[in-house]
Amino acid sequence: MKLSVVIVNYNVRFFLEQCLKSVEKSIAYAQSVNKDYTIDIYVVDNSSVDGSVEMVEKNFPDVHLIANQDNPGFSIANNQAIQKSEAEYALLLNPDTVVEEATFEKVIRFMDEHPEAGGLGVKMIDGSGRFLKESKRGLPTPMTAFYKIFGLSSLFPKSAVFSRYHLGNLDQDDTNEVEVLAGAFMLLRKSVLDKIGLLDEDYFMYGEDIDLSYRIIKEGYKNYYFPETQIIHYKGESTKKGSLNYVFVFYRAMIIFAKKHFSNRNAALFSFLINLAIYFRAFLAVLSRFAKRLALPLFDGALLFGGMYYQKVYWENNHRYVEGGTYPPEYDYVYMPAYIVIWLFSIMLAGAYDKPVKLAKLFRGLAGGTVAILVVYSLLPESLRTSRALILLGFVWAVMSLALSRVVLHSLKVPGFAFENDRKRMAVVGSQDEVARVKKLFSRVNAGKYWIGYVTIEPLGSEKKDDQYLGHIKQLNEITQVFRLEELIFCASDISSAQIIDLMGQLKRPGVEYRIVPPEAEFMIGSQAIFTPDDAFTKDLNVLQKNPAKRNKRIFDVLISLVLLVLSPLFILFSGPRIYVNIVKVLFNQLGWVGLARQNQLDLYPKGVLDTKDWVSSKEEKTPEMIQRLNLLYAAEYSVFTDLQIIGKNLKYLARKV
Repeated sequence: MKLSVVIVNYNVRFFLEQCLKSVEKSIAYAQSVNKDYTIDIYVVDNSSVDGSVEMVEKNFPDVHLIANQDNPGFSIANNQAIQKSEAEYALLLNPDTVVEEATFEKVIRFMDEHPEAGGLGVKMIDGSGRFLKESKRGLPTPMTAFYKIFGLSSLFPKSAVFSRYHLGNLDQDDTNEVEVLAGAFMLLRKSVLDKIGLLDEDYFMYGEDIDLSYRIIKEGYKNYYFPETQIIHYKGESTKKGSLNYVFVFYRAMIIFAKKHFSNRNAALFSFLINLAIYFRAFLAVLSRFAKRLALPLFDGALLFGGMYYQKVYWENNHRYVEGGTYPPEYDYVYMPAYIVIWLFSIMLAGAYDKPVKLAKLFRGLAGGTVAILVVYSLLPESLRTSRALILLGFVWAVMSLALSRVVLHSLKVPGFAFENDRKRMAVVGSQDEVARVKKLFSRVNAGKYWIGYVTIEPLGSEKKDDQYLGHIKQLNEITQVFRLEELIFCASDISSAQIIDLMGQLKRPGVEYRIVPPEAEFMIGSQAIFTPDDAFTKDLNVLQKNPAKRNKRIFDVLISLVLLVLSPLFILFSGPRIYVNIVKVLFNQLGWVGLARQNQLDLYPKGVLDTKDWVSSKEEKTPEMIQRLNLLYAAEYSVFTDLQIIGKNLKYLARKV
């Protein structure tokens, strides 16, 4: 056996399936070049619950599957497969990767030609076509770690000293010796592993690649960065790289490495730096979240204050105090701030700070806040009243300025300011038959997208042109510019992985997302998400889990519970005493008064005393398809008035046992 491909999987079924399809293509190509390249595949599943094991058994029967009953970690899982392998080389490959067709042939040939090579890594790009710097790394010595932790490597990205962690001085397109290989694609010579040992099982996740790379070098072998083939690595699909948990686990792994390989003095210094980094990153993360939450309200508040102050001066000089006099100074530092706080609070309650942006919520919030201000104003003693005119002028300014600010920020494509009805301009790249399949397969998923058309791969001159034809794949860059495309979907059955990776690397257009549809698959994968035919269904149902729907629904449930409690003697007459049980459960958030009708995957969603089946006549037959449509309609267009309508039609069922 020449090569064993080892893939450790944990709850990334769709990424795994796409990865295995690309691996099979690469094996076929390698064997077409050299029939002596015998290659097998090991998948070690660490107790996934997403159907990964069943998928491998069904779709890839030739794969050696090791299904663990628990999650022993990345190192142990890889070692399980390596110990069973009898191949000359072992490739540790992440499941969230796509390899080129020629990848295996090229890396095997390189290793055969360089007997001094103990390990090899390749050029990696992410799902947006950007080069991943961890494709080539240096040893994380205390000073190297210091430069990275405190940002000097970012300030001097090409420096051989300050950017040593990612070897910024080495060209990403040149083959070079490196110190550390990335665990996402790590080709190892089995005879070297026999000498230095397998992955250190003290590392649960992260750090084991650094440890193994260092042991290869210490044994006298070399590690190579080999950019003549490249892979897509959907970085961070199993673990969010920016999370505090990732920071903690990764840096703790570095401490294990330091204690194992550095002197006591250097290990102590390294541990100090790492712990400092953890607290520093934690502080930055908390500060960042705080700043992100407050940035827009503070901006709105400043905008309102500036405009209202100008309005006060203008109204003061031209209408109220033409012959002299001013508003009391309390107006500036008491009244105006109070009005602004009420408006901002009302905007928040209306959900105008939720994403995506919806101007109707902004108008609703400002109108509600204005009514509240006027009511409070009318209750004040005459001596404390200033001017209703300024309140109304402030409302007009608030509507105009805040709405305009959203429009401007949206026009500038500032992240987080997409409007609710925004639709991404999308095109599919592939043969006409495959384009038709993809369009049909994902018609519901892409309901919120603007289908521009397709880009053909047919030989120039032979393509069949229709009203959705945009051009040939050779014109993709121009097509993307002219039609302002924001999403490209590649059909992997028509286009090779190598060509897709090259196109992603060449385009590198800001704001353009890339997705891949594997051959005969009913899903597509992008840089940050997986889409299946059920996604539109799931996405709409998720509305009930997010603000403002979740907040409004909870407030409504509590208010109805209190009303029913007051009127319970009346309701007991025709609904029964169990209504008290339901009232208590709703108040303690164990139930809602109205919920989704139960259907397999809906068990995770809130239960209701009543459900969407109660929305229609009890005599009407409720098929699974009809229930699904009712659930979708209820969730996508949720309103408390819908709940009120359902309750009003089904008062006698409010004591129903759930």
